Amino acid sequence: MPKQIKQNALFIADAHYPHHGDEFLTLLKKIDSKELTPPQLFLMGDIFDLLFGYNDYIPTFSKPAIELLQKLSKELEIIYIEGNHDFCLNELFPNIQVYSRAKQPLHCQLNNQDVYLSHGDKHKTKFAYNIYSNILRRKTTLILLKIFEKKIIDHRIGKLKRKKICGEFKGYKERFDGIIEEYPKDCLIVEGHFHQALKYKNYISLPSLACQGEVGVVKNEKIEFIKF
Repeated sequence: MPKQIKQNALFIADAHYPHHGDEFLTLLKKIDSKELTPPQLFLMGDIFDLLFGYNDYIPTFSKPAIELLQKLSKELEIIYIEGNHDFCLNELFPNIQVYSRAKQPLHCQLNNQDVYLSHGDKHKTKFAYNIYSNILRRKTTLILLKIFEKKIIDHRIGKLKRKKICGEFKGYKERFDGIIEEYPKDCLIVEGHFHQALKYKNYISLPSLACQGEVGVVKNEKIEFIKF
């Protein structure tokens, strides 16, 4: 049965915390203080710049946000659509509804319209990327890498801190048209990943909290972009 998206539900995508601003942590604090009171919180992937389970070291980089999410999840419905930077999160967030890449898209409904939620790297990706993603997101792989974890993670964290993640996606129409073909006609497709804040046909490319400083909010049965 499709999950019902509620009025005033909040959609956050691509915050890339903590390397690209503290907006995500600030937003969680506002929810915790009841300054913001969304009935649902949809985390649409790449919320953290690098976070995965079965590892004790990687959570130390994002401890304040992780602990606050764990606290909020005990009283707020949180749906986490994993991204390519944050995955294997069930262990970290036992009270959050976590959807891996393999379980995406998540079928929802908004005002009786079918809505499909995905991070954005599920369809129209290269074969090599799919193989890499499937291997990396396995518990066995992450456990085997633990012996080298600090050296590998420190190197990766260093690169991510310097990476430029914001920019115009000039070929978005062709890419989005290809993604639209993978879904039922007349549905609404909502994804992050591309950092674009665009509405194209029946496809919504959510804003990146890190790049546009915006989030998605359900108003009058539509997802609107608002400045945080």
